[in-house]
Amino acid sequence: MIYRFRIILDTHEDVFRDIEIEAASTLEDFHNAITQAFGFAGQEMASFYTSNDLWEQEEEIALFDMSDEPGGARVMNETFIEDVVSEDETKLIYIYDFLNMWTFLVELAEIVEAEPGMSYPNLMFAHGVIPEDAPEKEFVAEEMDEDDFEEDFGLDSEDYENLDFDENWN
Repeated sequence: MIYRFRIILDTHEDVFRDIEIEAASTLEDFHNAITQAFGFAGQEMASFYTSNDLWEQEEEIALFDMSDEPGGARVMNETFIEDVVSEDETKLIYIYDFLNMWTFLVELAEIVEAEPGMSYPNLMFAHGVIPEDAPEKEFVAEEMDEDDFEEDFGLDSEDYENLDFDENWN
């Protein structure tokens, strides 16, 4: 089976690529197809993240395992596209170059049969020019009231005696 994806650069301008790739390809193959389609050298760190319908980042699938324990994280070259994307789970987030944070929204458009004689991955369509610099991201902190703080961290914000704070830490 062939998966057809639209990969959209998260920017104000319309910049996207449509790529076809075999369902049995690895996420590393997909990473390489995306970097080539957008004109990157492909030498920077990158990760895919599974995503829900609201584009909220979930599980990371990294280019390399940088966890504390070997095998502690999923990696692209061991993860097949068909294992993370389906007709029900259609969205991924792809981040390339963690210093510049090129962020892409990846969505499965359709699943089709392979065309005889066609080689995959295949760049079907390209729209827009990628900017010289990664688009700026606006990170907004969620406001947290005292009840949320106590519930999330199990701490009483007024109980300074038991916060285990060492004022002479340096």
